[in-house]
Amino acid sequence: MLFPRTNIEKQLSKVRSKDFDASTWKIQVQEVFRKDESHTSEILQNLNAISNTGSNDFDFDQLETNKIYHIDQIKNICIDYRLRFLDSKYFKGKLPHEAITIIKELEKNHQTKLKGFKIIAPSKLFKLENADDPLLFAPIGNDYFYLIHKWGNDLHPLRKAMMWFFKSFENLLFLTFLVSLLLTFMVPDGLFSKTSNTSTFIMVFFFMFKSVAAVVLFYGFALGKNFNTAIWNSKYFNA
Repeated sequence: MLFPRTNIEKQLSKVRSKDFDASTWKIQVQEVFRKDESHTSEILQNLNAISNTGSNDFDFDQLETNKIYHIDQIKNICIDYRLRFLDSKYFKGKLPHEAITIIKELEKNHQTKLKGFKIIAPSKLFKLENADDPLLFAPIGNDYFYLIHKWGNDLHPLRKAMMWFFKSFENLLFLTFLVSLLLTFMVPDGLFSKTSNTSTFIMVFFFMFKSVAAVVLFYGFALGKNFNTAIWNSKYFNA
């Protein structure tokens, strides 16, 4: 052959030699890994720290508009779906590597160190691992937050409907009424009286209502439960 075959490995080595000193290449690579590991440790420290940071020095020209949310919008979602919006320090689930990578990229692009991280997730995720749907935010300022990363599975499609009853005392009272009414209709005719009439029905309904209300109150007080509007940003288990 007139021309020798091209050895790609040798060509690759030549390119590397143009950019880096071959004698210190290993040291340079180790330094890159050391800096990356140090950066990761710093991010994890910020994620596990309570910070009073109300804003980060973002470059607004680089922010994606569809990832900016106001605290009122976050509050409404948390109340509707019975979620909590707390400092990332209280999050007991496992943060995916993707989230760390995105934080690194944001810090590089915006030339800043992000702090004050917060997470939207179900209450249990702040106590133990779960597979629901956490969202990681960083504050921008003036009660606005930037969505950094979402992971896990989506919430159950009926979660909003199921959690509606726990939004307020009135909603819970309505649930108690519905359950009592259902139980009243399930009572066989003649169980409490030989004749079935409106008075008997009302008497049985009141009996059922008091019984269901007693169970609800016992469950609520015994387990320290509260309404969605009270717990959405509370760090206390029995809030």
